[in-house]
Amino acid sequence: MQYQVPQFIEVEDKIFGPLTLKQFIYVAGGGGLCLAIYTLLPLYLAIPLSLPVAIFSLALAFYQINGRPFIIAMEHAVGYFFGTKLYLWKQRAPDMPSIQSQADAASRTATSEAHLGLTVPKLSNSKLKDLSWSLNIKDRQNAGSNGPEFQI
Repeated sequence: MQYQVPQFIEVEDKIFGPLTLKQFIYVAGGGGLCLAIYTLLPLYLAIPLSLPVAIFSLALAFYQINGRPFIIAMEHAVGYFFGTKLYLWKQRAPDMPSIQSQADAASRTATSEAHLGLTVPKLSNSKLKDLSWSLNIKDRQNAGSNGPEFQI
């Protein structure tokens, strides 16, 4: 027994002529609001107030941003403006290090190079990196080589 599988499940049905149900509701709602503004206010106030309503309702019905409906972009904009935000801050290193820290770094580097006979990079501000580097150097010194040896 064979079954027919629907092919275009994301395409909405055209119910009101060339309009889908959502489009019809947006256009009818905007038109009704424009009509209410026109009947309740004088003409010189009705036109400037109903023009943005008409543009907004037509945008909701027909305008797409990156292939997605305008209502989704509006949802995202409202969520962004009124939602909580997470601000991350990454502290920068000072532009000019103090003379004391430069002298300490130079003396530690010179002592390490003379003691191990290896080229040691500048020490970083991270104690974990410094500890990892010193353990790696001690392991190489105990092994009696300056690095991994490869045999071909």
